[in-house]
Amino acid sequence: QLQLVESGGGLVQPGESLRLSCVVSGFSLDSYAIGWFRQAPGKEREGVSCISPSDGSQHYADSVKGRFATSRDKAKNTVYLEMKRLRPEDTATYYCAAADSWCFNTYDYWGQGTQVTVSS
Repeated sequence: QLQLVESGGGLVQPGESLRLSCVVSGFSLDSYAIGWFRQAPGKEREGVSCISPSDGSQHYADSVKGRFATSRDKAKNTVYLEMKRLRPEDTATYYCAAADSWCFNTYDYWGQGTQVTVSS
């Protein structure tokens, strides 16, 4: 059974940093792309980043480029989202999800989400 579990969310002030973790089980990070998504109340879900299974290459939404970075530790079956210089508009529930083979495939498996709140 494929599972993804996020953690690391919380309340931070603008300009601070957070690191989210996504622990996966039931599949290999060599076979599935892991994307990070977010959804704020009243807004559509937005793709934030993705890390490719084949070579670990990353893709980012323009809104987070230069501030967010995704990485993976295959030995720990974990994908990270390092978020720096956080802004109030980054406030959302963050989800990790898995797609077979490449970043732009359909995301079939989702975690439960972790809340990130950026506020002074």
